[in-house]
Amino acid sequence: MQKATITGTRQAAVVDVPTSRAKTDWVVVKVHSAPMCTEYKSFLAGTPSQQLGHEAAGEVVEIAQPGCWQVGDRVVVMPQNPCGVCALCLAGEYIHCQETADFAAIHGSREGSGTMAQYLLKQARQLIPIPDGMSYDHASMACCGLGPTFGALERVGAGALDTVLITGLGPVGLGGVINASFRGARVIGVESNPWRAEKARELGAAAVVDPSAENALAQILALTHDGRGVDHTIDCSGVAAAHRLGLDATRRKGTLSFVGESGRNPTELFISDDMIRKGLTLHGSWHYNLSLTPKILRVIAANGDKIDQLISHRFALEDAQAAWETQVGGQCGKVLLKPWGLGD
Repeated sequence: MQKATITGTRQAAVVDVPTSRAKTDWVVVKVHSAPMCTEYKSFLAGTPSQQLGHEAAGEVVEIAQPGCWQVGDRVVVMPQNPCGVCALCLAGEYIHCQETADFAAIHGSREGSGTMAQYLLKQARQLIPIPDGMSYDHASMACCGLGPTFGALERVGAGALDTVLITGLGPVGLGGVINASFRGARVIGVESNPWRAEKARELGAAAVVDPSAENALAQILALTHDGRGVDHTIDCSGVAAAHRLGLDATRRKGTLSFVGESGRNPTELFISDDMIRKGLTLHGSWHYNLSLTPKILRVIAANGDKIDQLISHRFALEDAQAAWETQVGGQCGKVLLKPWGLGD
């Protein structure tokens, strides 16, 4: 099979490797759509990477033992390799599992663990069925395209009477605009990239504020009820300045969800002013509970036209170099790699 790799600074290659084989409850999935996420950071940094990608939609092509899947079933591949038996996994919070399976120990190597390839290996319990009539491309948005912000909005119960602020309108933030506007919430975006700001408006944002403006906070507050602040903020940027803007723009007793990865960069937080006196609720939102997969698939099905806008580019696997260059350029929404060509 073929897969995409990163070989150096802004250098990608497609290589041939042995095709993975099913084993115990691990099935082989033929990848039809592989959304691209934060792998571009390794592309920019020149970090050699052989196993890339954590999002996919495809077709079950090999099983090793009888189970809930049959060859030919269409599935979304969920991220991680959780243990499946700890308290978090049993509660559907597999993304936070602390006892993840050792892929290399089970299969003899890491080959088959990445989604940016023609085939991959995945535990049967980490697959969810794609509804009839839904394309692989649309179904693949059930991972990072819509997933993190869907989980955040579910957790805070955002609805039609709420104003939601989304800081950072990259692919994940744009997915958040779709999620929040579908719930009837009024969406305010924060983004300095003109292409993405305009895309957010097309997807349903009522307004987009440039964070570089000196009066950015005042602009946001002026868009809220009595100028008291937004009900919920979702940060998809991972930038400390955006965190601070969200803390200041959220009303008393409001919520702030951290979705964007920020590494170990610190964010300024005042316990008295932000937490005690303002009464904010802060939480991290990595993904969503596995029990909610039918619900997010219904959201995707109901927003087909917007999903088409969110997916801005598709590249064949052999054009992975161009795909990453497109991501780095920032003039894009969600970018898909198509391991079997654009005609698939």
